[in-house]
Amino acid sequence: MTMRLLYSHPQLVVVTQMRSLLEQAGIQSELRNEYAAGAIGELAPIDAWPELWVGTEDDAKRGAEVLKQFQQQLDLPDWHCEHCHSDNPASFDWCWHCGAAAAEQKPDN
Repeated sequence: MTMRLLYSHPQLVVVTQMRSLLEQAGIQSELRNEYAAGAIGELAPIDAWPELWVGTEDDAKRGAEVLKQFQQQLDLPDWHCEHCHSDNPASFDWCWHCGAAAAEQKPDN
């Protein structure tokens, strides 16, 4: 099976978060270069970045869409809870402080 590179980033924690998003969407991935940072100097830094690989073209397309949607969510403005007056990141569906649903409060909903 031919694997396809889907995502790479210099920080392992970011790559593992993206892998978690893919798993939640039912997309299997393989993490590569997890321990390659020690080879920087022998390798160019970008060649040692952690990478996510998927097994099929369909998984690559679906995975790219999952990651794109996540990035778009990061670009949304934060929302203010009308119940407890706490500010919450756009990616939160519930208020971190009181648990109120964001869907009831976000201006675009």
